[in-house]
Amino acid sequence: MTVIDGTLTLDPEEARRVRQERFERIGRWVLPLAIMILAIWLWDRICVWNEIPQYILPRPGVVLQTLYNDAGLLFSSLLVTLRITFLSLALAVIGGVGLSVLFAQSKWVEMSFFPFAIVLQVTPIVAIFPLINIYVNNQTTKLLLCAWNGATRWQQLRYLRLPAAMPYFLGGLKIAGGLSLIGAVVAEFVAGATGQSSGLASRIIEAGYRLNAPRLFAALFLISLTGILIFLVLSLISHLILRRWHESALKQER
Repeated sequence: MTVIDGTLTLDPEEARRVRQERFERIGRWVLPLAIMILAIWLWDRICVWNEIPQYILPRPGVVLQTLYNDAGLLFSSLLVTLRITFLSLALAVIGGVGLSVLFAQSKWVEMSFFPFAIVLQVTPIVAIFPLINIYVNNQTTKLLLCAWNGATRWQQLRYLRLPAAMPYFLGGLKIAGGLSLIGAVVAEFVAGATGQSSGLASRIIEAGYRLNAPRLFAALFLISLTGILIFLVLSLISHLILRRWHESALKQER
């Protein structure tokens, strides 16, 4: 930067860099939005051009109309799914932090219980649900057991050393938030197959049986939107915690 006649000016290289950063900030939001709008428009046009019946592939407008018409049913199911998601996330974080601290403090404990951690990680939830269904009577507990096993990996928190490990913990938390939603939906799919769930996954199963594709797409839209919101909220929390002292957050603010 140089000062000419009392006015602060940028040299050409600095000005080019500032313009590039400004375009990048704008493009970070505009480009994904434009691509999404184009994809929705193409989806609508494909349905029209090929005269696809709505029970096979509904138009976006039909999906939005169904989301409005069935809002009471779908949002009540969303609350059920969110309850399982956040409860399983809380259990996963508490269990993950507890295991990480315990394993870090004692090599003997780590060597002793490491095989159990591996077994829990690699065993498919669908395979053990029949056993859970036999031994556990409470439906919420069944779903939490399934969703907690698929919510997060304790290895992401293994080397917890606050504050040095805080960025890794928060990064793992963002991943765990999405995986908790996936775990909750998978648990509902498994339980919903036996008519024991009332979350969004059960609405998808029901809509599939009835060839009600608009409701199926509306439920999928709510699940996707929920996953995006969870990620954004956890990203904001991570940024607020790290912004004043960690290098990764400081770079983003420049």
